[in-house]
Amino acid sequence: MIIDGVKVVAESEITEEEIKEIVAAEQQLWNRKGKELAAVQLSIHGDEIEVKAVERSPIKRVRRITGYLSTEDRFNSSKQAELADRCAHI
Repeated sequence: MIIDGVKVVAESEITEEEIKEIVAAEQQLWNRKGKELAAVQLSIHGDEIEVKAVERSPIKRVRRITGYLSTEDRFNSSKQAELADRCAHI
């Protein structure tokens, strides 16, 4: 399930309300650290819920098209078309 852009894997005994509260608390914690939360795994151990959180990777793919070095989302329509027309040489 996805909650606020965070992938969540939880045991069935954990209610959706509890999951939302935990995700919100984890997002606040990670935001204070200057990081972005990507996924949360919740499991029950006795009377406690164990939370395992994963940071979203800050790595972005940079491409070079006709002399321009940028991420694909910043290319104009011409550069995106040029990228789509490329063939892979393996």
